[in-house]
Amino acid sequence: MIKGYLSIKETAEKWGVTPRRIQVLCTNGRIAGAAKNGREWAIPVDARKPEDKRITTGEYRNWRKKVKKDAE
Repeated sequence: MIKGYLSIKETAEKWGVTPRRIQVLCTNGRIAGAAKNGREWAIPVDARKPEDKRITTGEYRNWRKKVKKDAE
């Protein structure tokens, strides 16, 4: 890897998440300074872990059923 950059696997171990999650964050442009070199991502050593914006409260659980009840 390039000096001053980490691979996806190294970043995943550092942040305590899966490598797939790091790939998704890189693809969506959520990690500042991440660059793709061929098939691999290069993530700066000093990059900050982005905030997790996924909804885990169950707010959208059974949303189709809620829409039906509101429409009736």
